[in-house]
Amino acid sequence: MNSIIQNLATIEMTPVFPLVMVIVVLASFSLIFLIHNDKCDSKCSTLPPGNSGWPFIGESLELLKFCSGGCPEKFILDRMNKFSSHAFRTSLLGQDAVVFCGSSGNKFLFSNENKLVKAWWPRSMMKPLFFPTPMTTSTNEFTKKMRGSVHEFLNGETLQQFIGLMDAMEKEHLEIKWSPYGEVEVFPLMRKFNFTLACRLFMGVNDPNLISKMAEPFLLVSTGFMSLPINFPGTAYNHAMKGGKILREEVLKIVRQRKAQVFEKKLDFREAKDLLSRMLYATDENNMFADELEIANTIISLLNAGNEPISATISFVLKYLAELPHIYDEVLKEQMEIAMSKRPGEWLNWKDIQKMKYTWNVVSETMRIASPAHGAFREVISDFTFAGFTIPKGWKAVWTTHSTHKNPKYFPNPEKFEPSRFEGNGPAPYTYVPFGGGPRMCPGIQYTQLQVLSFIHNVVIKFKWEKHFPNEKITYRPLPCVENGLPIRLLPHQT
Repeated sequence: MNSIIQNLATIEMTPVFPLVMVIVVLASFSLIFLIHNDKCDSKCSTLPPGNSGWPFIGESLELLKFCSGGCPEKFILDRMNKFSSHAFRTSLLGQDAVVFCGSSGNKFLFSNENKLVKAWWPRSMMKPLFFPTPMTTSTNEFTKKMRGSVHEFLNGETLQQFIGLMDAMEKEHLEIKWSPYGEVEVFPLMRKFNFTLACRLFMGVNDPNLISKMAEPFLLVSTGFMSLPINFPGTAYNHAMKGGKILREEVLKIVRQRKAQVFEKKLDFREAKDLLSRMLYATDENNMFADELEIANTIISLLNAGNEPISATISFVLKYLAELPHIYDEVLKEQMEIAMSKRPGEWLNWKDIQKMKYTWNVVSETMRIASPAHGAFREVISDFTFAGFTIPKGWKAVWTTHSTHKNPKYFPNPEKFEPSRFEGNGPAPYTYVPFGGGPRMCPGIQYTQLQVLSFIHNVVIKFKWEKHFPNEKITYRPLPCVENGLPIRLLPHQT
């Protein structure tokens, strides 16, 4: 035995040993790959055709390659052409999944929410963002109740009451961060502003020092939680894990401070205008209040959903308005009519937003071409058949904007920017889905509409602009963004 150990030690000392180990590892990995594919082929005869990719990572790297090249839709459309236009099999973020394609695929998933499929997030995405919470019946019921509170806040008259605040904050932001400078970088400015606005509306926080303290870790987690889940120092995912921990602690601290105000009767429900205060007052059928961690997770989810997508949308609207002066002129005409109808010091209101029909068509076309969402996972809760394929319980289903938004079957000449696509009845049902659909449709549609339109109003009536880099590339990280943050030269209107 000792001689064997000595021989092994001698081998470890030789320069050949590392090469041997590399060969062994590669051979083992290749064997796992072959076994993985063979097993999948044998058990997936009734599943849609597709490719499982490499063990553990699946086709995630392939998707990231298309995203970094600015064309994630190519990943989807290529596989639709190769395998099936209805659905195909893949593996993403370590999950075997079926991607449902076209308007029929979108309709099927949206129509069968909570019947055949349910909402699901990969654990690797949830871990950097949220506190772990026990999934009991009571917490599930309370989560539904809080979701109802969020829907009410984001889509009802409550949100419309904040239009004046949005307008005032946007005017102040442009005056301080834009007007003094000849050139600004749009995307970073929009991130900071939208985070500030979200903190104000969702948590009632307007302390600039506290907002700044949360902004840095928020940026780390929002840009890294969808990256490859490799938690090594220096990776985007590692930064997201660290940033998420700091962010969760700060949000929980705010929740507990506000909760103390509520229970000490220092805050009346009639004065509770922000979402956090309203959730703290909510009770279930047993008059039990929500768990602090559940509330913190809900707030973090809204901060995340309300920042990157809206920042990207506004940035891309400004990009296209710089590139297409005839579109800019039409938007300016519509917005100046609204501005001229206002008395000095009068803020925008809901009626003004409803008049911005052409501008909203421009925003909608922007979200079609540069969708602020890729799509979402669902978990199959009961075996079902779709387009002749059988999808077993436990598998993951995916809906995606990329199977329709740039598909010439639904949008002729899809690369052309054409707001008139949204006139009249607009696109065919289930072809334009930036907010998803069905019971789990994103509740932030009206919030997005109010924030984007009010900001476009303020920036257009104040400036025209030119792109610093005429051919600045588009990439996805993971949401669409322009490579250099969209620096623009400001051309103030002559008063």
